[in-house]
Amino acid sequence: MSSAASVPLSQKFKLPNGVEYEQPLGLFINGDFVTGKEGKVFEVINPATAKVVGFVHEATAADVDIAVDAAETAFYDGPWSKMSAADRSKLLLKLADLFEENLTVLASIEAFDNGKSIQLARGDITACIGCLRYYGGWADKIHGKVIETSPESFNYTKQEPIGVCGQIIPWNFPLLMWAWKIGPAIACGNTVVLKTAEQTPLGGLYAAKLCKDAGFPPGVINIISGFGRTAGAAIASHMKIHKVAFTGSTLVGRQIMKAAAESNLKKVTLELGGKSPNIVFEDADIDRAVEWINFGIYYNAGQCCCAGSRIYVQESIYDKVIEAFKKRAEANVVGNPFDETTFQGAQVSEAQYNRIMSYVEIGKEEGATVETGGERHGSEGYFIKPTVFSNVTENMRIMQEEIFGPVCTIAKFKDLEDVINKGNSTAYGLASAVHTRSLGTAMEVANRIRAGTVWVNCYNSIHWALPFGGYGESGIGRELGKEALRNYTQIKTVSINLS
Repeated sequence: MSSAASVPLSQKFKLPNGVEYEQPLGLFINGDFVTGKEGKVFEVINPATAKVVGFVHEATAADVDIAVDAAETAFYDGPWSKMSAADRSKLLLKLADLFEENLTVLASIEAFDNGKSIQLARGDITACIGCLRYYGGWADKIHGKVIETSPESFNYTKQEPIGVCGQIIPWNFPLLMWAWKIGPAIACGNTVVLKTAEQTPLGGLYAAKLCKDAGFPPGVINIISGFGRTAGAAIASHMKIHKVAFTGSTLVGRQIMKAAAESNLKKVTLELGGKSPNIVFEDADIDRAVEWINFGIYYNAGQCCCAGSRIYVQESIYDKVIEAFKKRAEANVVGNPFDETTFQGAQVSEAQYNRIMSYVEIGKEEGATVETGGERHGSEGYFIKPTVFSNVTENMRIMQEEIFGPVCTIAKFKDLEDVINKGNSTAYGLASAVHTRSLGTAMEVANRIRAGTVWVNCYNSIHWALPFGGYGESGIGRELGKEALRNYTQIKTVSINLS
């Protein structure tokens, strides 16, 4: 086991596709990369090989305190506190430009660190660039209102930043979630302490370097690597953090909300789990629908909170869709993330691999039928074959619990009323989809399904301008779009007596 003394603050990495770069390994606090106060490090594992590829410095509660103090000083006393909205915009736009200049490096880090395919990783970074530019455009357009009450008073509101914001991001889209969190928080004038997932720390640290290169003042953006039970818990309960944003499991989301309530009642937004219905009506274009349901579940190796994991097909076309979907799933290229033909890369970790495979066994024990997959792919790394379960019922665990892997269920439905009832038979409500040629059917499903997003004749069509978030146990608040700005501002009312 390495010690902090033997782990430098940066190190040259050469990735499997030949990309060479300098990888920061320290904690990014107050504008510099530093070691942790307790001198701890933890290992980074390549999911495609299951081998340790390096170590990064670990943040504990003491480091969270230091980062929060730096962020608080920057917010109240540093140049950030006096910076114009137009200048904040320029910094975000410069950061977007640096992401674009470093697209190949960033995408390669994501494929290496997370195990996702390089082609999907490039898509992630392209979306990061779009997101940062979008919020760069918003920075100088956040304003209040004048409210008429009587001739004797002048009343107006201001949208002010909250202050120090804690942000905890997941491992499935490390840099995309980084951009989703940083963009609106910075556009509104806040400062940030962001913790990356312990499984995927590398991309966030490289992005921190780009923040420094872009010219952000020290303390405005602080990026730390650490574990949820220590650094994450310290963020959620910190008395100087007034807003916490978390993306991850519903279980951890409950813990964060409790910690926020028990500390200083900090504002909370949560983007949590899902068990999303993907509905195919008999009038749908079957070939197109099969392509989208394949993309909806196997994109990012099924490690997607909005994955279309519950597929419902109208009775009259059920057998035809199963046959076509099974064939399509088996055609997915699974394997080396750096192979340009790969669609489905590795699961992120051994723990995640084991969890998914345990659900495969649960499905079999419950009496469901494995149409295809349900097995390991290859002999090294954490790869699982695309898996389809049929002969499922609504009360099965594989129908109700989030698996977060390349495993889906496919079931019949009779008519619109039947599928609405089935689609809504979940505690979650993040996303959904309907495939049909009927605008009326699409609109009725969209109106009646309880989910934050409804896709029609597509899936996973997420854009930085469109609000994203869930109903029920899928979370609180919305990411992306103008709606995300609500998470990072507070309203002040000013009333002036003119009489």
